[in-house]
Amino acid sequence: MDKIETIRAFVAVAQEGSFTAAGRRLGLSTKLVSKYVRHLEGQLRTQLFNRTTRSVSLTDVGTAYLERSRPILEQIDDLDSLVSERQSALAGPIRLTAPTGFGSTKLTEALVPFLNTHPEVELDMYLTDNRVAVVEEGLDLAIRISTLRDSTLIARKLSDMPLVMCASPNYLEQHGRPQHPKALQTHVCLVDNNQQDLNTWRFYTNGQEQTVRLSGAVRANAPRALAALAIGGLGITRAPLYAVEEAFQEGKLERVLPDFATENFGVYALYPPNRHLTRRVRALIDHLAGEFSSRWTI
Repeated sequence: MDKIETIRAFVAVAQEGSFTAAGRRLGLSTKLVSKYVRHLEGQLRTQLFNRTTRSVSLTDVGTAYLERSRPILEQIDDLDSLVSERQSALAGPIRLTAPTGFGSTKLTEALVPFLNTHPEVELDMYLTDNRVAVVEEGLDLAIRISTLRDSTLIARKLSDMPLVMCASPNYLEQHGRPQHPKALQTHVCLVDNNQQDLNTWRFYTNGQEQTVRLSGAVRANAPRALAALAIGGLGITRAPLYAVEEAFQEGKLERVLPDFATENFGVYALYPPNRHLTRRVRALIDHLAGEFSSRWTI
């Protein structure tokens, strides 16, 4: 039995936490994946996983073996990619993660022409509004919308993404239109759980920062959920433009405090610094930069 394939099966099970999910990812049956892992454990004469009827988890030895196995597979994949890179067509897998709302709408719209042009690229998307450990999960790329935080990942900015204060016309008619950030203290604020400080919003005028402590906050971890709550007249929210632009066009939301700038967000592509960036991943990043350049303006 091929040693590389057994290691590849082991890493997939470790990353997916499931033999069945690993099989789907590798295009193999659950039975064959299990056979590969058992063969590897037999060769090593040790147990790599703790197995129960409900879960699969790494043993201490399995954790150590995973740390050393992943770089080996990456080097093998890099060797394979050298052959592909000498060919005219892009080919091979790309595993990426992105926020659910953005990933299922704007990102997929941008991906369609890329995948049509390069049909041999195998895309595996993991959409979630929680931050994913890119290196640990064996991902090639993460698309994130935020301010750029300190990170061990390499980041390339694909575009700006304005943050917009907004509320429904009905809410503003009933509760008044705030004329200054301090007035937000008397309003219900709909807050993104992903922001660093859940209790404050920051505004900037003439280079001066103003911090507003929020009251009556309602929270969610997805901008589109906050936009829906705002459309329903529940309060004022601050959301990236992509999540609310259609509601603006349809008159379901309107801007609040348009003369006060808020924090700057961007759309970023992040990838591990110690991993060879294959031609297909570089091409995808370049494509997304072109698709998103100057895309979002207020």
